[in-house]
Amino acid sequence: MADLRIFSYLPNPRVWKATIAARFCEVDVEIRGASGNELKDWLWDYDARPLAEQELQSLSSLARTGRVGLTGARLFKTDAFLQAQPFGNVPAAFGLDGEIGIFESNSIMRAVARLGEATFQLYGRDAYEASRIDSFLDVSLDFARDSQIYLLALSSGTIDAATHARAKEAFAIYASGLEQALSPRRDTLVGNDISLADICFAAELALFMNEHARGEQLSERGLDRILHPGVRNDYPLVFAHFARLVDHEHFKPDLKPYVEKLLSKTEART
Repeated sequence: MADLRIFSYLPNPRVWKATIAARFCEVDVEIRGASGNELKDWLWDYDARPLAEQELQSLSSLARTGRVGLTGARLFKTDAFLQAQPFGNVPAAFGLDGEIGIFESNSIMRAVARLGEATFQLYGRDAYEASRIDSFLDVSLDFARDSQIYLLALSSGTIDAATHARAKEAFAIYASGLEQALSPRRDTLVGNDISLADICFAAELALFMNEHARGEQLSERGLDRILHPGVRNDYPLVFAHFARLVDHEHFKPDLKPYVEKLLSKTEART
């Protein structure tokens, strides 16, 4: 039995925070899920699974209306799922018995680090390092909120100048702080080893790169890509660190194919 089970739409860089951490810490993490569109026909539960056509009718009493990301969709969530996951969102993680739920990707990642702390200290060597790591994770939430609103607006075709401006400012604040933290020429954000701060950063930037697939939509509205061709010159240490992490043995299985696919979408239009 896995140490932790995660249910989510896939692919999802925020889930990969946990799987990357698991490789460092040698923790057994099980992932269940499918594309966001397919999750509408899944049972949302510790034992999450696709539902057969006849079950969609017999389990109609479990139907709930989706909100963020699956707005308005009919989703089949068990009472046990909602007790363990009170906000009803994915990614949703569960402990061994399925009764203890862990929600929000940074918290799920922290759970993996705690389970495997004897193998690799991803959460720092002492209370001070752990608290500095928490500082980076907390700051990432501000960026993640605006980036999610921005990416959802892009995917739904509802992007406007105000949403773009908020995301642009959020990225600039986040990237500027990371650039400063990596000076002078540090290889990690906290301490001397890779930590949860580095994993979170890599996953959030990889997710934000979905902007590359929507360049034409931005152009039609007179908006520029936030991750424009010169952005690497604006934040050279940030993007050098990201490149190192994407090629790291524990990051590479998840992030490298994802990042390369998104970059190819940009190159195909240039």
